[in-house]
Amino acid sequence: MRTQQITISVIGGHDVKKDVEQLAHNIGEIIARVGAVLVCGGLFGVMEAAAKGAKKAGGTTIGILPGKEKSDANKYIDIALPTSIGYSRNVIVACSADIIIALPGSHGTRCEISYGFVYNRPILDMGNWNIKGMIKPKDLKDLEAKLKKLIKELKSV
Repeated sequence: MRTQQITISVIGGHDVKKDVEQLAHNIGEIIARVGAVLVCGGLFGVMEAAAKGAKKAGGTTIGILPGKEKSDANKYIDIALPTSIGYSRNVIVACSADIIIALPGSHGTRCEISYGFVYNRPILDMGNWNIKGMIKPKDLKDLEAKLKKLIKELKSV
C-alpha cells in the first residue's frame, strides 16, 4: 500500500480571466480538502489562484519555478523550488504529479498535458481541452468525486 503524500499538479495560464481565477481557487480548495499537496508552476494566474485556494483550506503548496530565485514564487507557495530551466520545468510539474488538473492556458499548458500523457498520469480536463484520454468532470462536485476515487486507487497500489 502506498504511504507517500498524493500530489496534484494544477496547470493553466498565467494571464487568465477572473472566472478562470475563481475556478482555480476553488480547485485549490478541493485539493486541500481531499488531503493532497498542490503542485504548480509557482507564479501567477492559475498557479497563484489555485495555491491561494489550497492555503485557504489548510493545504500545502509547492511551486516549481522557472527561474533561480525562491522569491519569484507567489505568496501562497509553501515550498518554492527554483529550477533555472525556464519552460523546461513543465516536465517536472507533470512528472511530480500523481494527478494533473488542466485549466485554460496556452502552449505551456498543452506541453504539460503532453508530458502528463508521457508519464501516464491521469489528467482531468477543467479547461475544455477536449483531448482524447483526458478525464472530463461535469463540474467541481464531480471533480472532487473523481479526485477521491483516483486517490483511493493510487493509495491501494
